[in-house]
Amino acid sequence: MSTGVSVNIDILFADNHCLVVNKPARLLTLSDESGDETLLARARAYHFARQAPGKKGYLVPLHSLDRPVSGAVMFALSSKAASRLSEQMRGRDIGKTYLAVVEGRAPAKQGVLKGALLKDRERNVTTVVDASTQGAKSCELAYRVLGQKAGLTLVAVEPRTGRSHQIRVQLADAGMPIYGDVKYGASVAWNGQIALHARALAFTHPVSKAPVDIVAPVPAVWRDIWSGEFNV
Repeated sequence: MSTGVSVNIDILFADNHCLVVNKPARLLTLSDESGDETLLARARAYHFARQAPGKKGYLVPLHSLDRPVSGAVMFALSSKAASRLSEQMRGRDIGKTYLAVVEGRAPAKQGVLKGALLKDRERNVTTVVDASTQGAKSCELAYRVLGQKAGLTLVAVEPRTGRSHQIRVQLADAGMPIYGDVKYGASVAWNGQIALHARALAFTHPVSKAPVDIVAPVPAVWRDIWSGEFNV
């Protein structure tokens, strides 16, 4: 979608109520103690540049992706949209599909992984724990195998809960660490990124009520590790 606004951002969908962009790996979604550039800042620059003189415009993030992860991120551009889309998020009415290239082979062609996770906020590490552990949160995701080659497997993942680092930790616990994710057991690093991509978002438009389906192109660098198709 072209708007004539020159900002370094990949727009997947934009109207007066919501904005979906394709986040590159290694870019923060939101600010942290590093002070590095964020996707939020780029989205605001893009949105503000579209406003009438003297107007800044409303923009809030509805979810976030880890720094080494790429893919679709959605922002609300009005308070009405923020409320209605947040309600869809809470009700798990927004469909999210991720692609991941993992090391090794999946235990089955498709399956559901369930468990409990505990986040250590000081170390920014999440671990699989017994469900009775204090502070533990339940987690669940579904996966299906799309292809296998050279010791790697391409999987589509649909998270059913939204825990911190959930996909990364649950796949690693199942013997499928994500390529490049040395934090969670991968054998090799990958220049500050991991092979996890938020591929698709499906939601109900907060105003028109029409179904919206977004597909985020896979980063070109993925061809370095996976030469096949990325259909889901």
